[in-house]
Amino acid sequence: MVNSRSFLSLVLAAGLATTLAACNGSSDKTATSPSTSTSSSTPPPSTTPAPTTPSVTQSAPVPAARTKAELTKALLELPDLPSGFSIDNSPDEADDTKLSSTDARCKDLVLLFNAKTPPGAKVVATRSFTGGQQGPFFDEELDAMGSPAAATALLNRTRAAIRSCKSAKLTVPGTGSSTVEVSEISVPKAGTGPVGGRFVADGGPLDGGEVLFGFTGIGDVVLAMSFDTPDVLDGALGDAAAKAIKVLGAPKTGA
Repeated sequence: MVNSRSFLSLVLAAGLATTLAACNGSSDKTATSPSTSTSSSTPPPSTTPAPTTPSVTQSAPVPAARTKAELTKALLELPDLPSGFSIDNSPDEADDTKLSSTDARCKDLVLLFNAKTPPGAKVVATRSFTGGQQGPFFDEELDAMGSPAAATALLNRTRAAIRSCKSAKLTVPGTGSSTVEVSEISVPKAGTGPVGGRFVADGGPLDGGEVLFGFTGIGDVVLAMSFDTPDVLDGALGDAAAKAIKVLGAPKTGA
């Protein structure tokens, strides 16, 4: 049976999001005073016209880009979880885990999941949790995408990739390779535009290994979570989205 942490960590390579809330913008237009004229039979005395001050248009300040500290603060912590969980600080065992396929329909899924960080992500913060040696295990990742539009594009791309790829080969160094069946799954309606997927290993040394993952949008930030069991998916994803919304607030843009 595949090591749960190794199989689980694969899904944290991709991220996606949609706009949490539309950016509320207002454009205040200052009306110009109508010109007035006075008539007089006596010409006014000659005066030196006062120097004119050129009008200056002030642009709205650009919101500061997300920081790693900001994203880290928005991750779940032990007080947010049921009793029995701890933070898993063990080294990532899945750095060299790879997904591959000769099927052209799986090309984008392979690219997304083999990426070290989500394509286009500006800042990334992660945290892993364990309920004991036998689990359950789950990982959380927040990816600042720079803008809600960029996050939405990645969400749509990942959803399409999951739907188009039916199976691929998963290789875990030191363990071996197995075919994994890929399917889209329902996930809690948390955040904006949630999407989920499941990988199930069929045959080979990873036979029976399963990982579920869910992504949702928190404005310009991606919330990505992965689980080795569906038992904690609903609660953890909902709680993580609620905390991220509370801490991160309105969407930001920036490089």
